[in-house]
Amino acid sequence: AACCYLVCDRLTDSKSGDVITVTIGATVPTGFEHTAAEEVKEKIGVAARISKDRGRIYFPITTDKLFQVHLLRSVDNLFVVVEEYDHYQFKQSKEETLLELQQLASKLPWTNALEVWKLNGTLKKKKGHRKGGNTTKVKPNRNTTEVAAADTEQQLHQVASAAEGQLEAESAADAEPCEQDSQEAAPEAKVIKFRVTCNRAGDKHSFSSNEAARDFGGAVQEFFQWKADMTKFDIEVLLNIHNEEMVIGIALTEESLHRRNISHFGPTTLRSTLCYGMLRLCKPQASDVILDPMCGTGAIPLEGAIEFSSSFYIAGDNNDMAVNRTVNNICHIQKRRADKDRISGLPIDTVQWDLCSLPIRTSSVDIIITDMPFGKRMGSKKKNWDLYPLCLREMARVCRPGSGKAVLLTQDKKCFAKAISRMGGLWRKLHTVWVNVGGLHAGVYLLKRTGAVFGQTPEDVHESRGICEFKLRPG
Repeated sequence: AACCYLVCDRLTDSKSGDVITVTIGATVPTGFEHTAAEEVKEKIGVAARISKDRGRIYFPITTDKLFQVHLLRSVDNLFVVVEEYDHYQFKQSKEETLLELQQLASKLPWTNALEVWKLNGTLKKKKGHRKGGNTTKVKPNRNTTEVAAADTEQQLHQVASAAEGQLEAESAADAEPCEQDSQEAAPEAKVIKFRVTCNRAGDKHSFSSNEAARDFGGAVQEFFQWKADMTKFDIEVLLNIHNEEMVIGIALTEESLHRRNISHFGPTTLRSTLCYGMLRLCKPQASDVILDPMCGTGAIPLEGAIEFSSSFYIAGDNNDMAVNRTVNNICHIQKRRADKDRISGLPIDTVQWDLCSLPIRTSSVDIIITDMPFGKRMGSKKKNWDLYPLCLREMARVCRPGSGKAVLLTQDKKCFAKAISRMGGLWRKLHTVWVNVGGLHAGVYLLKRTGAVFGQTPEDVHESRGICEFKLRPG
């Protein structure tokens, strides 16, 4: 028998709009699960549990505080958990397993999760359909708002009727279709469209992700009488399977929250959620001067200027296209803030420069945080062997001895380790977080600037700083 956690506990009658408690699941950048859990504790005040499946956390929340989950900066996607199985005993044969998944659909406690989905819809503005769907925008006015509200009410009534049917006795459930027929004879309810997405990891399953999604989705469709639609769906049901762990949920985000700051993308733009994790590692303080010498599209300093706004950020790159993208992204955020009647100014400045000869005073920067070229999409591994020592030395020059820090992301681990060893004790490695960046296994290195005086270490005596002539990345 499977070990099951019932995760949608009814506190009061959801029909009357009272508070209920549910479990929220969140996908986060792999490697930064603990950072996300810390943020949840800090901002929502509850303890988050880190999943065995890397890149996911779970935490409880009451519906009166649901809006707070959308304020989290470290999460990519959010979903409300319908039910979770810690040790689900999948059958040996594919046919038996898929049949069991079909039977499971009608037994799950959908009611509270659907209540949360409804409430979530009222918390966020509709931005048309999801990617791939109909994105036609209509100017908001009183009439369209009223029509949308009426459609939503019809949808909510349909969802509530279907979900609450499972709580009735069997005889009442048999009579329910007649009741629904009479209700539909009045104003015709809009048919809810849905899809099931299965994310599966593990090599001991007899079925594929597509087969699980197909059979489970068919049973969900039969139970709720919803219409399947892969692109223009209203509800996305999630079936997450990791070895023996299985979680069924309903998505609360239409697109990943990591795209929140960037309007002008480059070939190596970092996810905003990963930028946030890197920033939390170095713990920015009020009045800190924070430098990104290879800013690309400005994703890191932009996230910092928004979330840690008491520090000042300098974003620079040697490529004019990258600098232009950064400026455009800053302008985009400022305009968005002005439209919401908020202070539009951001504590950030942008400069085009030579990375290995920065126009910055020695020992004037508190924190350096950047995404270094991996040598894959931008630059090359061969160039990194020359570039890394040069830029690490220049970073050591501008960083404050004894108190300065650096958070550097790179996939070229061997080259980075060699470069650090050539710094003559200017940098000391404190911590490494292993992350997944576009399918590449990379490291986020937290370095401490030692008290060694720049220009007086053994390596500095034998090697001049030199001039950097490397073209790094166009964004």
